Amino acid sequence: MAKFLLKSTYTVEGIKGLSKDGGSKRADVVRKMVENAGGTMESMYFGFGPDDTYVVCDLPDQKTAAALAIDIRAAGGLDTRVTPVLTPDEVDQAIREKVAYTPPGI
Repeated sequence: MAKFLLKSTYTVEGIKGLSKDGGSKRADVVRKMVENAGGTMESMYFGFGPDDTYVVCDLPDQKTAAALAIDIRAAGGLDTRVTPVLTPDEVDQAIREKVAYTPPGI
């Protein structure tokens, strides 16, 4: 499983739906969507900045993450962006990976 951050901004229609349904119902919908895709939702938060929602979830792969983003955006209520994220342990593992790289000009 890979971890992803889904950041979304509501459209006018989406915010009307949120006002009708409430935040708890929307969180349940998102949790079920992630689980139906084979993943687990770690957390969901609402914000009032450039993004309206923040979802951290584990998904089987990038293809699944892309499919969720496409389906969410196609429904018209949210503009969603997906960012793969790493745990501290994964960063530690990445640091130990050795790659052959020569910087420009050397």
